[in-house]
Amino acid sequence: IVCHDNTGTYKKAGGGAGYPVMGENGLDFKKILASVGLPKSENCGSCHFTGGGGNNVKHGDLEMALLTAGRNVDVHMGVDGSNMNCVDCHTAENHVMKGRYYGVSSTNTQRMSCEECHTAFPHQKSILNEHSIKVACQTCHIPVYAKVNPTKMYWDWSTATRKKDGEGYEDLDSMGNITYASIKGDFEWGTNVQPEYLWFNGTADHHLLTDKVDTTQPFLKINTLMGEYRDYNSKIIPVKVHRGRQPYDSEHLTIIQAKLWDKEKGKGALWLDLEWERAIEEGMAYVGLPYSGKHDFVTTEMYLPVNHMVSPASEVVSCKECHTPENGRLAALTDFYMPGRDRNAMLDFSGKMLLILSLIGVAVHAVIRIISARNIKSGQTH
Repeated sequence: IVCHDNTGTYKKAGGGAGYPVMGENGLDFKKILASVGLPKSENCGSCHFTGGGGNNVKHGDLEMALLTAGRNVDVHMGVDGSNMNCVDCHTAENHVMKGRYYGVSSTNTQRMSCEECHTAFPHQKSILNEHSIKVACQTCHIPVYAKVNPTKMYWDWSTATRKKDGEGYEDLDSMGNITYASIKGDFEWGTNVQPEYLWFNGTADHHLLTDKVDTTQPFLKINTLMGEYRDYNSKIIPVKVHRGRQPYDSEHLTIIQAKLWDKEKGKGALWLDLEWERAIEEGMAYVGLPYSGKHDFVTTEMYLPVNHMVSPASEVVSCKECHTPENGRLAALTDFYMPGRDRNAMLDFSGKMLLILSLIGVAVHAVIRIISARNIKSGQTH
């Protein structure tokens, strides 16, 4: 119903595990069922815009502002632009929607792409079309995300459970964003964020609760987007990298699933009791996994492809932002040679020698032409 409700009244209940508001103050289902229709962006956004606990928290390129923003925020959804709905691109067959969320999905199926509308070679200049062989459209056409409201970039669970005067508390920044919450820890936010870039072939891997944490690595990848330059199906894509610290069993070396919520205090819920050890014990018992009684916190990274907030053509990434020897957008991708960024001593030497020889050749040719012209003129005189 949430997808087809055109009344705008269908709401999830707070603490209801995704279920709608029920009971005396519940929803008017008769009214809602009498007003079903094709999904609008408001329907999709009621869940996807507020993933992670608030507007634009999770994705960075999906937020409530897309419902009213102009084409400078998104050329497709802008009310003064194409004014498209989500389902114009995310079409469905038997209620299976096109599009993948690689925070949980691993397969290369039901994907959608810009090429479905714009073709694989949409530019007038052939050199730009050549880029599309290994560079995704989004890489150039989404120079920044979180254009209107901030998105959460960092979440440190290790600082959770602090109290003031025996109670949990929150700290806010000047924009009203929560920078610390006793129930969750420290946060960092970003607006107009420049994406990071990865090779991606459409498949992903995920770290499971039963997988071992490798403490010799600088961070743990919650999900891994697969791909590399040598992979024919891989392209460079823009991503939001969500960094953080979360608990793990320091003896069993497994990620911990803590109990976060309950209806009552005293049952081990972290968000109510503000006590890590009991929350971990209850959570691990619930998922049926062992807990050694010892925990620590591990640095993690999660990769979310950026596909929305496409900028107007006049604002795309410029050539020099990538093809530069210092601090280019693609500086972290080092498994291929890129003109303007990379140097090869032999290639540089060969190029210089070729230039010198070319200049010598031009000079010799010019001298020969001059001498020949004089000889011809001298012969004509005699």
